[in-house]
Amino acid sequence: MTRTATKTALITGASRGLGLALARALAGDGWRLILTARGVDALKPVADELGALALAGDVSDRVHQERLAQAVQDHGGLDLLVNNASGLGVTPLPPLASYPLDVLADLFGTNVLAPLALIQAVVPSLRERGGAVVNISSDAAVEAYEGWGGYGATKAALDQISNVLAVEEPRVAVWWVDPGEMNTGMLADAVGAEEAAAAPGPETVVPTLLRLIRERPASGRVSHA
Repeated sequence: MTRTATKTALITGASRGLGLALARALAGDGWRLILTARGVDALKPVADELGALALAGDVSDRVHQERLAQAVQDHGGLDLLVNNASGLGVTPLPPLASYPLDVLADLFGTNVLAPLALIQAVVPSLRERGGAVVNISSDAAVEAYEGWGGYGATKAALDQISNVLAVEEPRVAVWWVDPGEMNTGMLADAVGAEEAAAAPGPETVVPTLLRLIRERPASGRVSHA
């Protein structure tokens, strides 16, 4: 993918953290942006700053997914889908032996089914334009961290969806990216603000994502670390 003003990206979870940092970088490269996040009050200033289209809503909601797909169509297609929005689940993080199954089901809806639904909605355009999908994963998908079993299970499922999608869609680049530990609100919710503050900022991950988008290596799992 070369630097051009004609390319369009859809980024979920774009009002803060890694989604916001990547949106700013892509805007600087001349991309047109469709941004979504749950809170309109946080998302609108970002969209105003970057000249982007803001559509606030829950990515796990079917009606909102359809609104995003329509926005892609109205923009003439899509070159990049970034599935960044993610839920953490119960806090404090519980062991699997006592994990509330209804909460886990909702977490799979947000972290697995919602990204797949968006992929299904926009993949015809991605095929046509030789586009790409970036699914934000986690080291919890492959490592056994106490308390992270529920969240990690959803990211492991997202990894496998990405892996199979890469085989089934040879015209679309698919990368599932482990950004490593970042100083975000989600990490603070999981481990506390003090420990989270010691982690690198999400902007440190952006060069890794930009390298993928600009250089278009083979599909696969990518670890920022």
